[in-house]
Amino acid sequence: MKYLIVGLGNIGDEYRQTRHNIGFRILDAFAEASNISFSTERYGDIARMRLKNKQLILLKPSTYMNLSGNAVRYWKDKEGIEMDRILVLVDDLALPFGAIRIKPRGSDAGHNGLKNIAAMLGSDAYPRLRFGIGNDYQRGRQIEYVLGAFTLDQRQQLPVRIETAVDAIKTFCLAGIQTAMCDFNNK
Repeated sequence: MKYLIVGLGNIGDEYRQTRHNIGFRILDAFAEASNISFSTERYGDIARMRLKNKQLILLKPSTYMNLSGNAVRYWKDKEGIEMDRILVLVDDLALPFGAIRIKPRGSDAGHNGLKNIAAMLGSDAYPRLRFGIGNDYQRGRQIEYVLGAFTLDQRQQLPVRIETAVDAIKTFCLAGIQTAMCDFNNK
C-alpha cells in the first residue's frame, strides 16, 4: 500500500526557516529520523521509505507553494496513489502555534498551495495535516508574517511539535485517518 506525504513550502535559502515552509521542515525531520535522504526528481525532492508494510513517498515540491498541485498530481498519477492516501502538510494561520489538525478533506481556507492542489486534482477530498503557525501579526502584514521566521520561543518549542507531527503522519499511514484525528487533533 502506497502513501504520498507532501510537505508544502518554497524552495530556496530565503524561505528555509519561514513559517510557510513548515511542511518541508516536518518532512526533513521525518526523513532524518528514518535515516533516509531526499533526491531531486521531477517536480521536487523525493524520499522513499517503508513503514511496516506501507510504502511512503515523501515529496517536497519544487514548484513553489502556489503551484504545488502540479507536483502532487504528477506523483499521485505516476505512483497510482489513491486520494485518501495522500497527506498534505501545510501551515495554518487559524491555529495557535504548534497545534495540529488532521482532516480527511476541506476547503483551502485561503491557502494558495491547497487551492492549487484542489484545482489540479479536481477535488478537495484529500487528507491534510494543518500545523498551526499562529496569527500574531498586524493588519495588512499577513504575507510578512507567513514568510517570516518563528520567534525565539517558538523555535525552542518547534522540535517537539515537529516530532508530534511526524508521529501523526506515522499514525495516519499505519492506523488510518480516524485514529490520527482522535490521537492528534487539538494536542
